[in-house]
Amino acid sequence: MGRTLLVTGGAGFIGANYVHHVLASHAEDKVVVFDKLTYAGNLDNLRGLDADPRYTFVHADICDRAAVERTIEAHGVDTIVNFAAETHVDRSIDEPGSFIHTDVVGTYTLLEAARDRGLRYHQVSTDEVYGHVAEGDSTESDPLVPRSPYAASKTGGDLLVNAYHVTYGLYTTITRGSNNIGPYQYPEKVLPLFTTNAMEDQPLPVYGDGLQERDYQWVGDHCEAIDLVLREGRPGEVYNVGTGTSIPNLEMVQLILDSLGKPRSLIRHVADRPGHDRRYSIDNAKMRALGWQPRHSPQDAIRKTVQWYVENRWWWEPIKSGEFRAYYEKMYGHRLADAHSS
Repeated sequence: MGRTLLVTGGAGFIGANYVHHVLASHAEDKVVVFDKLTYAGNLDNLRGLDADPRYTFVHADICDRAAVERTIEAHGVDTIVNFAAETHVDRSIDEPGSFIHTDVVGTYTLLEAARDRGLRYHQVSTDEVYGHVAEGDSTESDPLVPRSPYAASKTGGDLLVNAYHVTYGLYTTITRGSNNIGPYQYPEKVLPLFTTNAMEDQPLPVYGDGLQERDYQWVGDHCEAIDLVLREGRPGEVYNVGTGTSIPNLEMVQLILDSLGKPRSLIRHVADRPGHDRRYSIDNAKMRALGWQPRHSPQDAIRKTVQWYVENRWWWEPIKSGEFRAYYEKMYGHRLADAHSS
């Protein structure tokens, strides 16, 4: 017997990749994508699925409880997988209110709907809830010390999910993923931004010295992990999902340039982000014990991501010519004016 999944934020980057994964991997499952279609939501991410009778799209906001409940009832939803979130740290510094609303109030709204109906609930979270990790790896039981409004809003959502499990007995699970890269990632994020800038011979604005460390994982690996936790994870548990290897951002930048045959002179060191965490690193042993392991190293994931953007100009060129231009100028214009080459 298949599941009927309500995939909130399913037109976004990770959510859309997950929808493709579920429909390709589970013939009996049905997927209802529920998405507000903010600037980062894009129906092109779900191109080709309209012909599949197992797929439905609903244009709505997770903070709208009536719309959530109508959709659950109309489609016989038994499982909620929540990807819906404001996710970009830089935007959260500039405008924290929308992050609190979507990531906390929206999560509460979904949890209430799940509690009323006894649904299975999975929360897609982030390693940023652990904050800066100077050395070693974050485990699922470590304190949550968020340092940006984005990370704080995701932490709030995680704590609500745990509270609903403990207080009401709701069947919940949480995954905390490291930095995802791959197809359909909005080009405000570093990999698509730097890749498409380099393709157009535009400068790559590297924050500070570029020695911040991140665990870049292929989004398809992350989707496989989420799917495994959803089906075999223990209720009330949290699972870290990442490659287990962090690399300096400068290595990531150099891999992009080398993959494209572009010169290092495109690198521009710009003023750092306020409160920028130097290092994230998560322990994925609990996820591996469940039977999952990443198929790609960070280096492989970076090269594969670059290749996707090279082959899919149709997807990103319209985005970078729209609302994105004003955002980019606001975020990087003054920084690039004061920048220096690597």
